[in-house]
Amino acid sequence: QVQLVESGGGLVQTGGSLRLSCTVSGRTFSSYRMGWFRQAPGKERDFVAVIGWPGGPSAYAYYADSVRGRFTITRDNTKTTVFLRMNSLKPEDTAVYSCAADDDFCSGYECYADRRRYAYWGQGTQVTVSS
Repeated sequence: QVQLVESGGGLVQTGGSLRLSCTVSGRTFSSYRMGWFRQAPGKERDFVAVIGWPGGPSAYAYYADSVRGRFTITRDNTKTTVFLRMNSLKPEDTAVYSCAADDDFCSGYECYADRRRYAYWGQGTQVTVSS
């Protein structure tokens, strides 16, 4: 059974930083992607960032326009933990952040950013940015 566990959320002031972690267990993926999505109260779950390994050592990363230049997604060498470093946080970044993973064929930003293309999800971690 695949499990994704997030950590690192919390309360931070505008302009502050947080680092979220997501660890996957229960299955070995030969090539897969892990993404971060967020959902603010009353809104849909939106794409934040994704990192993937289509095969071999190379990885790709994509970001939503709203976070590009402020957030960075990385992975550890075991490829089982993904980090989301969030800098220059704004009140509009307040949301529940969830990580997701999948290994089906997916190509291009539209696919990577589509929450329906991820079968495995974590429980989420709250990020609150105070003004």
